[in-house]
Amino acid sequence: MELLKKLCLTYSPSGNEEKICDLIIKEATPYADDIQKDALSNIVVHKKGNGKKLMLCAHMDEIGLAITYIDDDGFLRFGPVGGVDAIFSLYQSVEFENGTRGVISYEEDIDSIKNIKLSKMFIDIGAKDKKEAESKVNVGDFCSFSGEFLDMGNMISSKALDNRAGVYVLLRVLKELKKSDYDLYFVFTTQEEVGLRGAKVSSFNIEPDMAICVDVTDTGDTPSCKVMDVKLGMGCAIKVKDASVICDKEIRESLEKKANDNGIKFQREILSFGGTDAGAIHTSKYGVKTGAISIPVRYIHSTKETAHKDDIESAVKLIKAFCEK
Repeated sequence: MELLKKLCLTYSPSGNEEKICDLIIKEATPYADDIQKDALSNIVVHKKGNGKKLMLCAHMDEIGLAITYIDDDGFLRFGPVGGVDAIFSLYQSVEFENGTRGVISYEEDIDSIKNIKLSKMFIDIGAKDKKEAESKVNVGDFCSFSGEFLDMGNMISSKALDNRAGVYVLLRVLKELKKSDYDLYFVFTTQEEVGLRGAKVSSFNIEPDMAICVDVTDTGDTPSCKVMDVKLGMGCAIKVKDASVICDKEIRESLEKKANDNGIKFQREILSFGGTDAGAIHTSKYGVKTGAISIPVRYIHSTKETAHKDDIESAVKLIKAFCEK
């Protein structure tokens, strides 16, 4: 899990993925026939084969914040980069690319958590006034949430498991896959959290015959949670649909058969909300047959996203089995 820890703790909010790009390129280079970085900073790792083009995709960006205003007292106002939850954000620590750190607080007493708004929050970086604040941070700078990587035995908890868990899975497959008839493209996409933007570009350029996206999904196994038939520890989830895609039936059935034939535990995922890069890829150019594998994660878009190690391992095994034919 050391590589996953390193991935999770690397600063890379949407549109600022340079550091995670560098780490992925370093990890992938010994196993790649070719590596390209496109105009949107997607990393495309090519492992050549004579068969159909198969695009394996995982986004590498994370949610974050962008500074919109600095007041005279040196406090920072901000807007969301991606799906930032107000409740999850309050009193969390943040980190800027230059290493500046801060804490999020609220401008007034809180009567009810239902009324909490990002627009009433500010970041305290310990500056005494605007001049000092601007010596460290400027309007337009981005920051990510800070957090620690917790190993809890069978489970792990960290910020940015969405979607460094998917990145980790694809890097494992790249390193461990011995042989495949597919012409493989391992694609690590940017700006998924703000609109599936990297996937639109990469799928258009690659023109794959088929694609499989790896991302996280919500669960239905905690108190007072939404009703959903996905649980931690029961294997990776093979997506049927979400709000952005209905997965290709042939690919989905092939994934399920590979799982059953190889004794790989899996669940079916039907998500009534949200979406992944699969939503952009399946409508790219003339259309792409697209499937998706999801890693169940609790508390998504918090600094304590929680996953089961076995579910991550099952995703690695399933993609390897699919690629090996």
